[in-house]
Amino acid sequence: MSLTIWARFAGGAAAGLLMMAAAGTQAVAQTGKAWRHGIIAPKSDAGFLLMAAKRGFAEREGLKLELLELKDDQIGIKALLAGELESYEGGVQGPIAADVRGADVRIIGCHWPLVPHGLMVKSGIDRMQDLKGKSIAVSAPGSFPDMFARVAMARFNLLPADVVLAAVGGDRDRYTALIGGVVDAAVVSNEYLPLPSSKNFKMLVTGSDAGPNFLRVCMFSTARVLAERRDDAIRYLTAQSKALRYALSHRDETLGLALAGSGANADDPRPAFVFDDAVKTGAIAPDLPIPMDKIAWMQDQLVALGQIPKAGDVARMVDTEIRAEAMKRIGN
Repeated sequence: MSLTIWARFAGGAAAGLLMMAAAGTQAVAQTGKAWRHGIIAPKSDAGFLLMAAKRGFAEREGLKLELLELKDDQIGIKALLAGELESYEGGVQGPIAADVRGADVRIIGCHWPLVPHGLMVKSGIDRMQDLKGKSIAVSAPGSFPDMFARVAMARFNLLPADVVLAAVGGDRDRYTALIGGVVDAAVVSNEYLPLPSSKNFKMLVTGSDAGPNFLRVCMFSTARVLAERRDDAIRYLTAQSKALRYALSHRDETLGLALAGSGANADDPRPAFVFDDAVKTGAIAPDLPIPMDKIAWMQDQLVALGQIPKAGDVARMVDTEIRAEAMKRIGN
């Protein structure tokens, strides 16, 4: 029987990123070679992100899928390049930067292309110019929240020197810093809007306001892994596509998995809000597209912000064959 392991880790040096419990490591060794996939700490979207592993979709494709929880995208790209993951999902900015610098990271599909994030602000901030001299919670330099804030500021004629960009951490950390009065604004998912604690806060800038070509989540591997484990990569994308189709048509089950995966209380309104918003906006893409125009736009922003020295060859950054084979298996 296929084994799915749920491990949590946050890293320092790449070589030590996947220090798992001894029992979990032994279990993988005893049952064969697993496909190790990294995901950012699950939140209210966990029903979509965990479905392939938690409801047997990978197992039915003959794949031993091992999920590993990442602290952030930076840990994911390091683990992938160190050979400690076969794939991970997150923002495209890290893989683009890695490819420009000569790494062999490949984008293999984008299952959540639309961005639900925005710039949430406290009461009294009614326009972007009101943020001058104030603090904005983002994440590490080069991360999606950091890039989002910088692109939004540029769009509304603000300079980075006009504000304080505070690298706070994940969505929960940034939201907590905002409602706790530590910062004046934060880049967070819209999943926090239905919480009672958000009643005195609002989204000043949405993802579409900042840049309609922002990509939220794509999946990545390396050219080496895709060559050495091609069939497993196809199995993985096939399982993900089938799982997302199932999740979209089984609301209650998806919400239940989201609650369990995120550790939220049963009365937490966020999983239902995220699900309904994703369905309404078409945010989930079960056919796992690779939108070249959006990838190119994201790269252009990285160049404009000085986060990469020059634009690379977008065609080299993607592998379309694995997705194409997965879609054939599904019948698309």
